[in-house]
Amino acid sequence: MANDNAKKRIVFGCDHAGYEIREEIIAFLRDRGYDVFDCGSSGPGSVDYPVIADTVCKAVQSDPSALAVLICGTGIGMSIAANKHTGIRAAVCWNEECASLARRHNNANVICLGARMLTTDKIKEIIDAFLNASFEGGRHQKRVDMLDGSRD
Repeated sequence: MANDNAKKRIVFGCDHAGYEIREEIIAFLRDRGYDVFDCGSSGPGSVDYPVIADTVCKAVQSDPSALAVLICGTGIGMSIAANKHTGIRAAVCWNEECASLARRHNNANVICLGARMLTTDKIKEIIDAFLNASFEGGRHQKRVDMLDGSRD
């Protein structure tokens, strides 16, 4: 599996709520062969999640083949901040099915997770489901086009 993912870039960001699990999640992704671009947070002190989300989303916008993982307390704040960016489709996910459907039906390119809502093991399972799913296109493409065209 690692060779299949070697060229796939994952942009990672978290606020202070996700800082405690940050290294473990980054190591988890690298162990699977992903090229991880870490956008912080760089410490446990309070940070503004919109700043982290902005940095991550700009990195995804500059590399449309990249996917991103954002972690805050609930995943909600990061998703709101991320979805303000053109071309970003961020989904808060709480289980593997949501994560898979977010990719398959919505072509989500950012997954948002809550460090205070989920165990670290569950977060890893959800990330795996997200990264192992692919956009199905078809009837879903029209809707994704509507989302992308309705911004700015």
